[in-house]
Amino acid sequence: MFLIDYIVNLSIFSLFVSTPLVIRSFINHKPVRHFRLWVGIYGGMVACILVILAIHEQGYTYDIRYAPVILIFAYLGPFAGIITGGIGLLARLYSSGQWETAIIGWVVMMVGFSIIYYFAKRFTSVIRAIILFISYIIIYVVMVPIIFNAFRDQPFFHIQYILFVMLGVILGCLLIESYLKLYRLNERLSDMYSMVEASESKYRLIAENTSDLIMVMDKEHTLTYLSPSHEMVLGYQCPELEDVKLCRFLHPDDIEFFKNTINEMFEKKESRLIEFRLNHCSGYWIEFESRCVPVKGEKDEVEKIVIISRDISERKKAEEILLQSEKLSIVGELAAGVAHEIRNPLTTIKGFMQLYKWENGADEINDLLLSELGRIETITSEMLSLGKPQAVQLHRTNLKELVENTLELLSPQAHLENIQFYTCVEEGEFFITGEKNQLKQVFLNVLKNAIESMPDGGNIHINLRKGEEGECVLSVKDEGCGIPEELLPRLGEPFYTLKEKGTGLGLMICNKIIKQHHGSITYQSKAQQGTLVEIKLPLAV
Repeated sequence: MFLIDYIVNLSIFSLFVSTPLVIRSFINHKPVRHFRLWVGIYGGMVACILVILAIHEQGYTYDIRYAPVILIFAYLGPFAGIITGGIGLLARLYSSGQWETAIIGWVVMMVGFSIIYYFAKRFTSVIRAIILFISYIIIYVVMVPIIFNAFRDQPFFHIQYILFVMLGVILGCLLIESYLKLYRLNERLSDMYSMVEASESKYRLIAENTSDLIMVMDKEHTLTYLSPSHEMVLGYQCPELEDVKLCRFLHPDDIEFFKNTINEMFEKKESRLIEFRLNHCSGYWIEFESRCVPVKGEKDEVEKIVIISRDISERKKAEEILLQSEKLSIVGELAAGVAHEIRNPLTTIKGFMQLYKWENGADEINDLLLSELGRIETITSEMLSLGKPQAVQLHRTNLKELVENTLELLSPQAHLENIQFYTCVEEGEFFITGEKNQLKQVFLNVLKNAIESMPDGGNIHINLRKGEEGECVLSVKDEGCGIPEELLPRLGEPFYTLKEKGTGLGLMICNKIIKQHHGSITYQSKAQQGTLVEIKLPLAV
């Protein structure tokens, strides 16, 4: 009969211990004020219920109300433990007699537990519960069978009672520790989840706001992730690129190299730095430098490749400009050397012509020869300026008159080639600040190229007008053979020419002169459709 009563007591006790723990696991609220007080009261209520279910034998009452008292002392200290023990004592006094025995036993227990807790508080709650239970056994054995002489001849009854109190303490500790362990684990998981969320948020912030392209590719060369920067750099919407093969957007010349490189990365599991061109939605190609990093999965095999690409179009242009500058430097040195060697005999010839003119008088032939020798000397000086830049003497110049003088010089050659000049000049004045001879050389070069592009004759249209923001625009349009569009970017490079006997230096010098005058020169042309050259120069204030 006692066994059934104890099992019922333990079951009820386990239910009341686990109920608040289960409720607490589902409700995430802020810490309760006076938490120890409320737990002590709840423990006292559990003790009251255990007193109601107490075992009565020969005028004595036996219950396991000290199991919650031991647990609350172990986990929350004397304040909550004494409250629980006090409420349990009141229930005990109300339900049965033997008040003196119950009160004395309660006082000794509370004093003993408080002292033991003070010395054992540096230990964990479980160890404190074990120490408190051992002290409970000692106090119980001394007080009940010895001092109060209760059931001294029935040791089995006392052993059975102590065992069931011990079971109550063990069950309570297991339930509480299980909850605490789950709670800590849940807190840990919550912290880890928060860290993962924060980390993901940071990486997402970087991926969504970087100008670099970030993509993830699988073994089938299919894109499984694309950063939003693709929309800004390539012009495509991300849904258009998802689940498609990257080769669809690669330059045809780069596809085979790209495939071989990616397949090699899947085999060798090594990162690679590659360059390729991707097609913009507008139709032009953009050059990218990409860092490809293999991502290993299960069985140490590469499952995906992360490709981080950066637009290097501007860098490529800078490299080309640097290369062109190096070429220009070499050309300048060569030109300076050649010009120096030409000027020595030129000085001698010019001196004898001047001496001949002084002795024989001036005539038309002498003046023409001296004029041409002066022009040769000017050109050699300009060639020297390629090697050693000189300060340009800028003067206020009427661009309209300069163009007319240039056309007069070329009119005989144009007439022989059956070419007509048509000029259209906007009303107004076109004064610029520049060096007259250098600008005339540019116009001569451009017009001669136009004449030479029309071996069967034709028309050349010269248009002088005012542009935007205080600039003037001189355009020269011919009806010649034209230039293929893919070759236009190379115009002006040293030694690059489309003429059979050209040197490739004319347009280079033109570019240099126009740049010195803070202007720009552009070319528009298509094969068999003629060429349009536009020169923009700032107007004089």
